[in-house]
Amino acid sequence: MTEHQHGPAHPWRGVMVATPVPLRPDLAVAQDAYAAHVARLVAAGCDGVVVNGSLGEYQTLTDEERDLIVHTAVAAAGDGSRVMAGVSAYGSAEARRWSERAAEAGAGSVLLLPPNAYRADADEVRAHYAEVARAGLPVVAYNNPYDTRVDLSPALLADLYADGSIVAVKEFTGDVRRAYEIVERAPGLDLLIGADDVALELALAGARGWIAGFPNTFPEASVALYAAAVAQDLPRALPLYRALHPLLRWDSKPEFVQAIKVSMDAVGHHGGPCRPPRGPLAPADAATVRDVTEKLAAEGLR
Repeated sequence: MTEHQHGPAHPWRGVMVATPVPLRPDLAVAQDAYAAHVARLVAAGCDGVVVNGSLGEYQTLTDEERDLIVHTAVAAAGDGSRVMAGVSAYGSAEARRWSERAAEAGAGSVLLLPPNAYRADADEVRAHYAEVARAGLPVVAYNNPYDTRVDLSPALLADLYADGSIVAVKEFTGDVRRAYEIVERAPGLDLLIGADDVALELALAGARGWIAGFPNTFPEASVALYAAAVAQDLPRALPLYRALHPLLRWDSKPEFVQAIKVSMDAVGHHGGPCRPPRGPLAPADAATVRDVTEKLAAEGLR
């Protein structure tokens, strides 16, 4: 576990790995492989896992599968507070129900996109988060205006925090300048790194956690990178960041799910295929991801 105040009081802090769902060739969920992967991440020092997020292909899962994944992760992590459940949905009532089910399963927090069926205005966004917060679990906002067309600006995040609706934000824009304005406008709101390829920059800016993709392949190296970065130990952090960055930048590409699964497969962890409409990674891109992964593994990264 990282030394950064992760614990029952702040279960969203530290290195929280956004987990893909391993699928069998018939595209069914490989539950045993998923449980083993969650246990592996925790044993490697990661603080917890995020389930049913975009990396987890939540949009393609049935209700039964979403429930199964939360329960499997809680059991495999050994402590439900280590599990952050994605509860995004088109309707606020549906998202609240997912949050209530996550609480019943023993999860410690939830991750919630703003309304993503259309471009909601600020009042609608605030009402959406307030409704889900009523379920009782701490809510981490997910700012991804590229996919949702709703930008959780620093000013809007400050309002959501003042409303008591959110405890943290997964900041995915890649604009590291926002980190400083978020802290200024809402000093108590936890900033979480939301894109792997700005992990060092946001850690130096005061992030309290990292909702991360490539620890699925290299958990120990990623934990070491995060610990060095939040300690502002650049002699340790920068070489590791440079080594990992050819992989980390895939986390900000549309093909991030496929790339992370290819990388996992390259080190012997079950990634598997994706569900349509996601197809396989283009052969040249898959070769690039495999080559970098295998090179880093040969150099001793784990």
